[in-house]
Formats: sequence, structure tokens, C-alpha cells
Amino acid sequence: MKLSNVIIMKDYQILLYYCYTHIADPDAYREEHHLKCLELGLLGRIIIASEGLNGTVSGTEEGCRQYMEYVKADPRFEALEFKIEAHEGHAFQKLYVRVKPEIVHSSLKHVDPTKRTGKHLEPAEFKAMKDRDDVVVLDVRSNYEHQVGRFKNAVTIDMENFRDFPEKIKELDHLKGKKVLTYCTGGIKCEKASAFLIEQGFEDVYQLHGGIIKYGIEQGGEDFEGKCYVFDGRVIADVNKVNPSIISKCYVCGTLSDRMVNCANPVCNRHEPMCEACGDKMQGACSEECKCHPEKRPYDGTGAYPKELNGYDPYLHVKRS
Repeated sequence: MKLSNVIIMKDYQILLYYCYTHIADPDAYREEHHLKCLELGLLGRIIIASEGLNGTVSGTEEGCRQYMEYVKADPRFEALEFKIEAHEGHAFQKLYVRVKPEIVHSSLKHVDPTKRTGKHLEPAEFKAMKDRDDVVVLDVRSNYEHQVGRFKNAVTIDMENFRDFPEKIKELDHLKGKKVLTYCTGGIKCEKASAFLIEQGFEDVYQLHGGIIKYGIEQGGEDFEGKCYVFDGRVIADVNKVNPSIISKCYVCGTLSDRMVNCANPVCNRHEPMCEACGDKMQGACSEECKCHPEKRPYDGTGAYPKELNGYDPYLHVKRS
């Protein structure tokens, strides 16, 4: 019997981007930016603040092309760089454009990345430096991110959220004599993390420009162990095409698994790797207690539950014919 290969057409794209720059009227720009996304049929999450723009969106190739042209035509975003990945459809279910105090919650509002950051390394430069004896590679992401994937021999920080970074830095004093190479998913956390490290007396600080995603695109993701946690419908993404591996373990049984699940008990909502067999057995719950919880959500085999947007309406104030 002749078998034919199934070809998946990837005629959509996922864009990941950020830019620290001054936005005088974030509310007005939110309205303009929001309308442009609706016009182009984009879905995703975009944060606008007086300190800049941060987003990840999905759309058709043409929609994404026009969106990138729109953003880059604004002089404020001249330095912005898009990380572009092909995809077979939308990676989001909704459009979400909001104004917030920071474009990434950091507890470092006093840090201005437009004035000082670590030295930016392109992926090829990062690859050439990362294994040197005088270098330490520092992951500045949260636990749920680095547990499913991280660079080989990277130092990780035990923190639930990036806003805990200023407190955790005290544990890194022993690294002050090293060249510190920071990295995160797309580069945005490193902008403030590397600047804060310098402020705290670290003298030789670098950051992976474009983060893990750009490293995967340009260098094949070599020596990135496991999968990269991403903030879209994929949850995790393959970045290593050279020497891929799985390093995360099922929270229930301990077998190797990179399948990320939210506990079906919304009161717990623990975000952990869980193999398919345990997902079925536990009905998406992380423990027997959560499995029997009266508020447990129905398990559909994915362990993904869309977040409530607290009444956020992407079409509010938009005139529709």
C-alpha cells in the first residue's frame, strides 16, 4: 500500500516583538493600534505603556506583512525587531490590546533600557561565547518556563514571576567575577534584568538579542535542552533542530514529558508538565484532592483553559457596518 506524506500548509505567521521607547499618550495609541489589528484580522496580546510596546500576534502572511510595515513606519519603533515564525493557523483565540504601567511586569520601573542595558549579543555571538570557562549563562525566566526547556548548563532562578527578580539577585553575588550572559524567550526581560545586574555591581553583563526564539531561527537552537515555553496557543515550541531533547518530567508520575497542562481545579490551576496517560487518569487534575474538587473544570484532553478577559471587548467603540 502506498503511503502519502501529509503536507501542512503554514500560511499564517506568529510575530513576537517589543520596543522600549517613549509613548506620550498610551491610551490614544492603544485605540489606533487596536483598530489596525482589527482591520488586518490579527489576534494576540499587545501591551502598550509609556515605556514602550510589547506584543505577540498571529495572522495571515499578508496581514502580518502589513502590520509590520505599519509598526515600522512609526519613528518611535525604528529599533523594533520582529521574530517571525510560520504557523498553520491562528495561535490565539482573541485579540487583546491593553495599556499597562510596564510592558513586562518587572518591579523595576526605575530601570530605563533606552539608557543602559547589558551588551547585546547576536545569536552567533552568544553561541560562540556560551561554553567558555569565564562565562555563566543566566536564565532570567520563571520556574514554569525554564523547567520545560533551558540552555545546557544554564543557571536558573527559583522564582514564580519575573517581578521577583530584584529579590533573587542576592543569590547571584558569586557570579560577579564572570561574564554573565542573560537570556529569555524574546529578549524583553533581559533588557531590564541586565541593566539591573549592572546597577547591582555586575561589571560584565550581556544579553541574547532576540532571545531563545531568534537563536532557534538563526542558529538552529543548538544546546537548548527541552522546549521553549511561549505565550500563545502552542504553549511550547520546538527551537532545537540540531540536538533536541526532552528534560521536563510529568508532575504526577515522573516520566519524561513536555506536555504542559493547567490543573483542572481552577482554585489550584498549577501549570506543570503532565503526560497524556496521567492527564486522562487524573482528568486533568494534578492530585487526587484537585480531581475531587467541586469546582473542577471538565477535561477535554488538552489541559488548556482560555483566560477570562474580565469583560474586555475588542470591538468596544468600533463602528461596524
